[in-house]
Amino acid sequence: MKTMAIVLEEPEHIAFSSLDLTPPGADDVVVDIEFSGISTGTEKLLWNGRMPKFPGMGYPLVPGYESVGRVVEAGPNARHAVGSRVFVPGARCYGEVRGLFGGAASKVVVADSRVVPVSESLGQEAVLLALAATAYHAVAVGGKREKIVPPDLIVGHGVLGRLLARMTVVAGFAPPTVWETNGRRALGGDGYTVIHPDEDTRRDYRAIYDVSGDSQILDRLVQRLAPGGEVVLAGFYTDPINFAFAPAFMREATFRCAAEWQRPDLLAVKELTESGRLSLDGLITHHGDPMHADSAYRTAFGDSDCLKMVLDWRSCQ
Repeated sequence: MKTMAIVLEEPEHIAFSSLDLTPPGADDVVVDIEFSGISTGTEKLLWNGRMPKFPGMGYPLVPGYESVGRVVEAGPNARHAVGSRVFVPGARCYGEVRGLFGGAASKVVVADSRVVPVSESLGQEAVLLALAATAYHAVAVGGKREKIVPPDLIVGHGVLGRLLARMTVVAGFAPPTVWETNGRRALGGDGYTVIHPDEDTRRDYRAIYDVSGDSQILDRLVQRLAPGGEVVLAGFYTDPINFAFAPAFMREATFRCAAEWQRPDLLAVKELTESGRLSLDGLITHHGDPMHADSAYRTAFGDSDCLKMVLDWRSCQ
């Protein structure tokens, strides 16, 4: 069995290739992918070669962890039946080509335990569940914190920042302030205020969530904290992060790194979206053809008007 896949052969060199698939086992499902999203965080780092080394890293690789499709074959031990529509958070089924994260392909073989059924009503927006789970985990930390401090300032109004803001409003907390330096990206705040940081005079934020990925931003954020406030690093940072100790000391600041989302986070946001409480409207701005993946990836990473690029795989089946 073969698949057509996006293969990042080396930094900034993408191919659209036919790959052999690992034969499915008794606990696996085979999924025809309908849509996959391009991540402007981790995938951009894979694209430009700046991804820090960790297990599984290396080229060539198949990227993608934001895929949705339909089960076309199910092993005898699988719980998801043929015809089920599922979210696929990546796959490792390409032999010597690494699956990191492996979801950008027309067909994947994946463990049944990894996929999550999704409503037909979500359509292509189901690819956004991974980012929604990332936002949810950043605030709830998988539900393990005794007391959740929601963001009252969010830095960055990309997809992740918008989802954080929307979740804060949906949960019934006070609408957060969002910082955004790009005038066009500042548009689209629904139920919360988006402003340029230079226009903000407030210096008593209890919880600042940074999704900018700017490793030089901490000193600026510490100046805006209330005593005992928290800065949550919810972006992905490739350069070392440092800060001036004295201002942080005076405020008794807390710094927290938000880790990767977990399955309970995904299930929580799936319920929020399928019930209609959390809207995913307006977050997908661009569409691409997998056969022209190089152009799609360059747009996703280089066009500031592109919030989320989605590849449509339906013509590749």
